[in-house]
Amino acid sequence: MPNLPPDPALTRLVAAALDNVVFDGWSPATFDAAVAATGMRSDHARTLAPRGALDLACAYHRQGDAALREVLRTADFGGMGFTAKVTFAVRARIAAITDKEAVRRGTALFALPQNAADGAKLLWGTADAIWNGVGDTADDYNWYTKRATLAGVYGASVLYWLGDDSLGAQATHDFIDRRIADVIRIEKLKAQVNGNALLRPVTAPLLQLLGRIKPPVRMPDIDLPGRWTAPE
Repeated sequence: MPNLPPDPALTRLVAAALDNVVFDGWSPATFDAAVAATGMRSDHARTLAPRGALDLACAYHRQGDAALREVLRTADFGGMGFTAKVTFAVRARIAAITDKEAVRRGTALFALPQNAADGAKLLWGTADAIWNGVGDTADDYNWYTKRATLAGVYGASVLYWLGDDSLGAQATHDFIDRRIADVIRIEKLKAQVNGNALLRPVTAPLLQLLGRIKPPVRMPDIDLPGRWTAPE
């Protein structure tokens, strides 16, 4: 899906919701309060967020991804390897969070069974934004494994950060370093297994099969000259 600019009306709804999330979480009460605070018609608000506060929570997460993409677009990665780039990006995504309590309440919301698929999709989107932002060019099954692994790293890092009261979130930075180091060790082990001559009769057919897996076709971002907004 292309990264289209957010609807300004939806952005206003999310901003208004943040004032109430600390009290009521991402709940119907928060959605109603946001609609009232913006003076928006309820039918218009429901068009923007058909599932109410759940859609506002999703929109808030995507705002953080958009902020991350801008950081990565202007970052100077000169001399940095992929490990350093990914570490920088994970830290930058957490730094892009504007409201810790909103994320805490969102974590509880997406932990509910009926919302778990939405939470997984959001984590995948964040991992995708990171890999694209650091210039990853994987065009086989690694495109999927990299995003799945990084989604787990980012999700665990956010959970750690929510309970971190260290100065400058240094404990979270150290946690991210450890998790990414674990991923690098796994990737090195994979390379050793794939390069082992004794295991080649087993790994070669599997790698040949996996080599046929391709990432989805990415639609280009659409930058049309205008936007129609329903009257309020």
